[in-house]
Amino acid sequence: MHFGELELQTVSGGKFRIDGGTMFGVVPKFLWTKICPCAEDNTIAQNTNCVLVRSESKIVLIDTGYGSKLSDKQRRVFQAEEGDPLLRSLKARGLTANDVDVVILSHLHFDHAGGATRLNEKGELVPTFPRAEYVAQRLEWMTATAGFPELRGAYPQENLLPLMDSGRLRLIDGNVEIVPGIHAWVTGGHTQGHSAIVIRSGGETAVYLGDLCPTCGHLPMAWGMSYDVDTLQLRRKKPEVLGRIADENWLALFDHDSAIAAARLSRDARRDFSVRESFANL
Repeated sequence: MHFGELELQTVSGGKFRIDGGTMFGVVPKFLWTKICPCAEDNTIAQNTNCVLVRSESKIVLIDTGYGSKLSDKQRRVFQAEEGDPLLRSLKARGLTANDVDVVILSHLHFDHAGGATRLNEKGELVPTFPRAEYVAQRLEWMTATAGFPELRGAYPQENLLPLMDSGRLRLIDGNVEIVPGIHAWVTGGHTQGHSAIVIRSGGETAVYLGDLCPTCGHLPMAWGMSYDVDTLQLRRKKPEVLGRIADENWLALFDHDSAIAAARLSRDARRDFSVRESFANL
């Protein structure tokens, strides 16, 4: 998709399936299944719609999917793809890992940061994108690497520590410009340091929502996930972000929606927000 002076492209960090109840938290099943039908095992299809932002001078990647390091058990549980789906998707776009200049991580859960590192031919953990600068919120990084036992499953350290060891990690604080035209918008809610990523060019604006609103099914203000650490903050911040997207005709970019990667939104009296125009891919 041409976007001002930029090119936006969807690249898959891997498809998987997950229990629908965890994705919709306290929302009753009879409500969320009207929007997102589940299989007999209660799972729903999920994408990891990472975003490539290409300019004349840089290639920026937003989020990295779950990567290639899942155990056999994890792959079975999540019905995840084999190999490295992100690198396959980049190859289909005519790119290799060496072509990426900047990797921006909205937050550091395994399905967003897992593809940031890989095992090389010697079995060593290394950054997947050897030339890239990796960017994350400092608060998110400190939480993810603090060793809290209750967060061990959410933040596998093999996804993170090789980035610090490589010297290619830049930690940012708050709502700052990451590269020209791309800004962090700290939302909290899903995690303390969660950020939406705002892309501006030629009078156009797009917002990568990360897990503030992972799918179109999560557009109602009160609908969140079991994984959200601060439900009150999520319910405060989501209508602010989605309201600006709807009112100013911005483009919403959904990470986990299996059918819609991007959409124009409208305010909706019944469901808070609804999709006015959708795009399966960028």
